[in-house]
Amino acid sequence: MRVSQFFISTFKEAPAEAELMSHRLMMRAGLIKRLGSGLYTWMPLGLRVLRKVESIVREEMDKSGAVELLMPVVQPAELWQETARWDKFGPLMLRIKDRNQRNYCFGPTHEEVITDIVRREIKSYRQLPLNLYQIQTKFRDEIRPRFGVMRAREFVMKDAYSFHANVASLEQTYQIMYDTYSRIFTRLGLKFRAVVADTGAIGGSGSHEFHVLADSGEDSIDFCPDSTYAANIEFAEALLPEKLCEEVNNPIQKIATSNKKTCEEVAEFLNVPIQKTVKTLAVMVNNEMVLLLLRGDHHLNEIKARKIQFLNNFRMASKEEILERTSCCVGYIGPVGLDLPIISDRTVGEMSDFICGANEAGYHYTGVNFGRDMKVPDHVFDIRNVVPGDLSPDGRGKMVVCRCIEVGHIFKLRTEYSEAMKANYLDESGQSRPMEMGCYGIGVSRIVAAAIEQNHDKHGIVFPLVMAPFQVAIVPIGMNKSIKIRIETEKLYMELSAAGIEVLLDDRDERPGVMFADMELIGIPHRIVIGERSLKEGNVEYQGRSDDKYQAIPLQSVIDFVESKVC
Repeated sequence: MRVSQFFISTFKEAPAEAELMSHRLMMRAGLIKRLGSGLYTWMPLGLRVLRKVESIVREEMDKSGAVELLMPVVQPAELWQETARWDKFGPLMLRIKDRNQRNYCFGPTHEEVITDIVRREIKSYRQLPLNLYQIQTKFRDEIRPRFGVMRAREFVMKDAYSFHANVASLEQTYQIMYDTYSRIFTRLGLKFRAVVADTGAIGGSGSHEFHVLADSGEDSIDFCPDSTYAANIEFAEALLPEKLCEEVNNPIQKIATSNKKTCEEVAEFLNVPIQKTVKTLAVMVNNEMVLLLLRGDHHLNEIKARKIQFLNNFRMASKEEILERTSCCVGYIGPVGLDLPIISDRTVGEMSDFICGANEAGYHYTGVNFGRDMKVPDHVFDIRNVVPGDLSPDGRGKMVVCRCIEVGHIFKLRTEYSEAMKANYLDESGQSRPMEMGCYGIGVSRIVAAAIEQNHDKHGIVFPLVMAPFQVAIVPIGMNKSIKIRIETEKLYMELSAAGIEVLLDDRDERPGVMFADMELIGIPHRIVIGERSLKEGNVEYQGRSDDKYQAIPLQSVIDFVESKVC
């Protein structure tokens, strides 16, 4: 492809709203153009990258035995009402009406649609298992679209759905999909981790997320570098620390702490480690106040807490509710002397001589012990986030917390949707049973941004070869002024193209610096420069996108050299 016949629109500066590096570089390189909030046009250069990701995803899905189809973007409300998700899905769903005032939505996901297809077609266990997938546009009405295509309202997704006669078959396909996803992200040249995850709004009995490791990621994962254990921060189990507080059993004392409200402020004021403090969170459950206790340096994991049956619908108490129930203001409440249900994080449950609020403005207790100074907690659970240095649940090392970007998620749905929508089959004995289901999603457009977050430098994007819009860039210096350069450039361009190599020939009448900057910005992995000086020596200049220096390659061997790099 010649630049003069293609469409490249690069910029020196990114728009002010572009926060992440991937967003800035995608806008500067002209991969995408903003249409509206969370809405982007994929320009020719960006579309080539997107299609390459799609191609690898499709190849691996086909190898896995999945069968491709394409479902409608617009979905009738009746299907979603069968699973009660029409109301449950919330404002993320963009609802519309047709001319007859019937309710529809722009599909944020396709569990209902695919289940409707399969319940109409599959009648017998002999037709199972079945795994169907599509690569298609989704729409979710994000509250705050940001980070370019990383969190857009319209995006491209690969979603697959499997149907089974029994759990063993579901487990087998789930493992196949786990392995398939691992191959996809490996082929794409991404550094990633698969982690145990919460099932969230999709539901089901188990799931894994696939995360690209990136400091700019919105998510966090916990993993053990000495083993294979990994989980997202909402799911990772927080074990007791190796060294707990010593049982000194000092007497309880009320200490004036002035205007110190946070655990950090109190610990600094009393000159003690923050690990000696306990924070008390007041939450409301069905109009009843419950106290949650966490160590001062730990943070509540709301997803873990909501999995506790009697806490599944809790909310944080308001200042007014706290004052009414404890006669104390926020920042000084504590568990001593309050006749309220107490749930302790397991770390706090093992603490002694700790510091907590005294339920009086400006005061805290020191030397507090369960059983002596206050009642033993009603319940002890793991309700906190893992922190770096925590013991790994598999007992093989310590945990590391890493920022990341979720690019894939697989679920064991079991019978949640098949039961709701009566997707049944006849088993070997003629009994009607609900199908076991799995679903498997990959954010195709999000992968492009995640790859850029992992692969960039001060000059621009450094695409992995398999994702780059073109494999090789030819940059002739003075092509329009030198017949010799034009002849050798055209010859090399034709020979590389004939060899099946994707070449971008920069045939613009531009200064060399402009052409070099553009080729580096858009991330083409290999660059060949043809100039008068090198041609006199019978060479061209080759430089890899991440190379510090160029190297001279003889003209007669340049094809073999480039093929060795690309293939």
